Amino acid sequence: MEQQATGRIEIDGKTVELPIKQATLGTSVIDMRALQAQTGLCSFDPGFISTASCETKITHIDGDASVLLHCGYPIEQLAEHSDYLEVCYLLLYGQLPSAAQKEDFDYRVTHHTMVHEQMARFFQGFRRDAHPMSIMVASVGALSAFYHDSTDIYDPHQRMIASMRLIAKAPTLAAMAYKYSIGQPFNYPRNDLGYAANFLHMCFAVPTEPYLQHPVVARALDRIFILHADLAQVASTSTVRLAGSSGADPFACIAAGIASLWGPSHGGANEAVLRMLAQIGTPERIPHFLARAKDKSDPFRLMGFGHRIFKNYDPRAKIMQRTAREVLAELNAKDPLLDVALELERIALSDDYFVSRKLFPNIDFYSGIILNAMGFPTTMFPVLFAVARTVGWIAQWKEMIEDPKLRMGHPSQLYVGEPQRDYPPIEKR
Repeated sequence: MEQQATGRIEIDGKTVELPIKQATLGTSVIDMRALQAQTGLCSFDPGFISTASCETKITHIDGDASVLLHCGYPIEQLAEHSDYLEVCYLLLYGQLPSAAQKEDFDYRVTHHTMVHEQMARFFQGFRRDAHPMSIMVASVGALSAFYHDSTDIYDPHQRMIASMRLIAKAPTLAAMAYKYSIGQPFNYPRNDLGYAANFLHMCFAVPTEPYLQHPVVARALDRIFILHADLAQVASTSTVRLAGSSGADPFACIAAGIASLWGPSHGGANEAVLRMLAQIGTPERIPHFLARAKDKSDPFRLMGFGHRIFKNYDPRAKIMQRTAREVLAELNAKDPLLDVALELERIALSDDYFVSRKLFPNIDFYSGIILNAMGFPTTMFPVLFAVARTVGWIAQWKEMIEDPKLRMGHPSQLYVGEPQRDYPPIEKR
């Protein structure tokens, strides 16, 4: 039998041996589960930057090499040749579907897109100016009130039904959130349209006139969904896993993920890029703002450059740049912000200050321009992110529930408060 590799750590003159778990790709890890038993100590890792919280077969990222793989397939190939529902199948099952499997999967998702009619009355409880993300958090969580069978998360059949329902109904609820925010009637989903085209129809069709579908725009949105489908253990995905580790209802777990995504450091980055490009205004003003970005005393920051994971060019950003050109050409739109974005990228990538710091454009740099051209307000940007990421959250949740080694999440802490003390009577304080 092959001997398992171990790592040795010196603590207070004592050598502690811990197993090393080998990765298929990327960084292997030291199994720290025995550390406390052997030493009485815990590791300290705020933000879990150096901590692997799970084993997964879903997504691999090599940030230094600009690699993003879903079940082994490069994101560039999936964005070019696949569609979103096929990527959903891949993330859920770990393999690409056959033609028959793809047809069956598409049919099942398509025929789950309607929501219960009582959901329309549920929406009426929100203020008319409610943020669409607040509506998404509440409405996705409310689905558990309609599907009690999905609470049996240990039944594989019910897990898959819950997965189908969430993938299918997320765009319906997102479109309802948008329509409610602008005071227009809800549109029912249409089974004759593809996933992205159906979402565009539910968002932008009105009863008074026919809605003109743009296949290029629908394909672009489908590609955006693919590019946002999963990104390993980011904050929202870790939130879903932590919530799900207690055996919580899947709809509640995804609602928790949406709440985490709502944070401006996570799902609101493309909106910040648009604000920055509007602030710059014209290509001629770029050098002035780049100088400000280099000045540490200046609050101005270059948004859409650099990435927590990708230390070189985000592989999704190149696809997004091409998609932006396609959408603007299809809509015959002349967006001055795209001119600013292209020139800003050109200048920044030729500036040693940004190149040496590996501040390359990320996916958010161009996605806001595309969504703006499609007609989505900035309040809907994180909502579309949530629709796309729903399958990643579900796949990660499903993988966790099916892991026989599952334990409820319970991170340790370093207490730095007051030592134990006696309670004094109020007159002696």
